[in-house]
Amino acid sequence: MSTAEAGSDRPDVLLRVRGLKVHFPIKQGIILQRTVGQVQAVDGIDLDVRRGQTVGLVGESGSGKSTLGRGILHLVTPTAGTVEFDGTDVASLRGEQLRRRRSSMQMVFQDPMSSLNPRQNVDTLLTEPMRAHGKEVSDDTVPRLLELVGLPPGAAGRYPHEFSGGQRQRIGIARAVALEPALVIADEPVSALDVSVQAQVLNLLEELQQRLGLTYLVIAHDLAVVRHVSDEVAVMYLGTIVEQAGSDDLYSAPLHPYTRALMSAVPVPDPVVEDRRERILLSGDIPSPAHPPSGCRFHTRCPYRQQTRCHDERPPLRELRAGHLVACHFAEQIEAGRIRPADAAAMVGTAPSSGQAFLET
Repeated sequence: MSTAEAGSDRPDVLLRVRGLKVHFPIKQGIILQRTVGQVQAVDGIDLDVRRGQTVGLVGESGSGKSTLGRGILHLVTPTAGTVEFDGTDVASLRGEQLRRRRSSMQMVFQDPMSSLNPRQNVDTLLTEPMRAHGKEVSDDTVPRLLELVGLPPGAAGRYPHEFSGGQRQRIGIARAVALEPALVIADEPVSALDVSVQAQVLNLLEELQQRLGLTYLVIAHDLAVVRHVSDEVAVMYLGTIVEQAGSDDLYSAPLHPYTRALMSAVPVPDPVVEDRRERILLSGDIPSPAHPPSGCRFHTRCPYRQQTRCHDERPPLRELRAGHLVACHFAEQIEAGRIRPADAAAMVGTAPSSGQAFLET
């Protein structure tokens, strides 16, 4: 069963993405520019996010995670596909209709310093979007928002450069929830913060979700962060989702070779377990989205790849176990141990290169 079939009859789905593509043209020439190719940043994504749920999105840098988030919010124009939010396809909206819908979908950006106008104080930063969307602003609006994110009322008259990184991110969160959205997309919300501050911001996001009934799509490359906050996790590779499952299920029993490689690269604090556990090595770098591989996008680096089928046929995202989706032709055989990394390398007639390294997460 595909993810579209699995989620089509669920009334609690707030966000339903089907076949979403975001391609950027590659231009050549100075005066008469012509399109000579496309960067396939997002290429055929299906994703469901239920109300009140937190879905984590993980993958290497360049896998298309942030572009997917911006495509959902229409901050970049989708090339194809639908983004159904609360029953409305926002990918097809334009102008005033899109502007009205955006108040229900907000974003927390990775770098709070670059996403906050340095010439505006906190009071203006928080009230300007509310006025732009016709929301009522009272004397207690800003103090209430600041209290909500753990900042003192006196912060209203200060400017972004007067705050620490964690405090600036709290301002960004306050701005996102000021419009009372149903969906918040958090793009690497803690990656620019000190480790000591990351837990505070993550706990704040969870507290706000409980108090305000928010639904989150959290984009991150830190697997520990995603596991801490997510009910469900989707793994992206080169513009596609290769695996999606409940957080506990994905972390305890990953099925896709790429997810297995990600998990094997995460250090374990127990030295005995760390010394004995399996490590999956990946060769080479992630291919260019301007020239993605044919067939399975991951086959150029997959230690389990099989000749012909992996090279020629793109695997669908299918349900292998209840609620566990995977895009791999041989996931069952890999899980059962009938295909081993060494066997796969022998079948394609190549040995692992000496330049292999652990996948950075």
